[in-house]
Amino acid sequence: MTLGIALLLNAVLVASSMESTHEPVAIAQGQFERGDFRSAVSTLSAALTESPHDARLFHWRSRCYLEQEDYPNAVSDAERAVSERPDNSEYRRWLGRAYGGAAEQARSFSLARKVRFAFEQAVQTDPSNLAARRDLFEFYLEAPWIVGGGSGKALKQVDAIADADAVAGYLAHAAYSVHENRLAEAEADYERVLDLRPDRIDPYLEVADFYQTRGDVSKFASAVEQAARTEAGDPRLPYYKGVALVLANQNLPEADRFFRTYLATSPQRSDLPSHAAAHEWLGRLNQRQGNTNAAADEYRASLALDPDRKPVREALRRLDTAGRAGSQ
Repeated sequence: MTLGIALLLNAVLVASSMESTHEPVAIAQGQFERGDFRSAVSTLSAALTESPHDARLFHWRSRCYLEQEDYPNAVSDAERAVSERPDNSEYRRWLGRAYGGAAEQARSFSLARKVRFAFEQAVQTDPSNLAARRDLFEFYLEAPWIVGGGSGKALKQVDAIADADAVAGYLAHAAYSVHENRLAEAEADYERVLDLRPDRIDPYLEVADFYQTRGDVSKFASAVEQAARTEAGDPRLPYYKGVALVLANQNLPEADRFFRTYLATSPQRSDLPSHAAAHEWLGRLNQRQGNTNAAADEYRASLALDPDRKPVREALRRLDTAGRAGSQ
């Protein structure tokens, strides 16, 4: 009986310790999902004073810093997460992404090489990690040869992805074809994705993005409709439904409601359509309705969030020019 009580107490203490370690991660993940990255950093930093070797705490704090474009801290924490858990493929993948942000900001070849190494290590650590393979594929495709890029390397990753998952393989090959400006081949791959009817929403939205850039209104709307049937509650859908209506120039008041809903309910997070993009589409919508002042306001709101949106700046310039000409 004494032994049984001792074992029970020990189990309770272990469970309590695990709960106290897991709880800050869960809280921080909730804050992260809501886009409250500063609060998540505070939650994780406090937890690290109690658990200074918990790789999950470093990993999630790194991701918060990455969302805030604080690349030095993102890299530092991602490196620490990998140091604590070198066997974790996802930690290595996100280390590569942190290096990527830092490399782009600093325009650094040495950091770009670290991106490649981190992604390659993520794949070697877990060859079944298709997200890591897709990141590595995109690095090989986009990076210059001097830092290890190359189309041949990219195609090898496409083959490895396709061997593991047909949908992911077609999507990767389509991305390769788009990069090579072989758009007919890309469209054929995207059609194969739709024929397979995946049970997750992301492939449909990736297909929709392609048809948006191609200006194919009907196929864009069809992909969005299939996405909605797959996961009706996905937070990205109001944005995509709004875009579909604006592209088709149909039911613009409803499109406006979709965009307003998206802006009110979705955080600004890198894995979601940006609020700057939503304001840009609202600008286009108002232009089509002849509301030039409202359109200009939306374009300014877009640029306030992302000053590098050149098409928005050009649209606003044209509106200002037309306004001045009309007042003369």
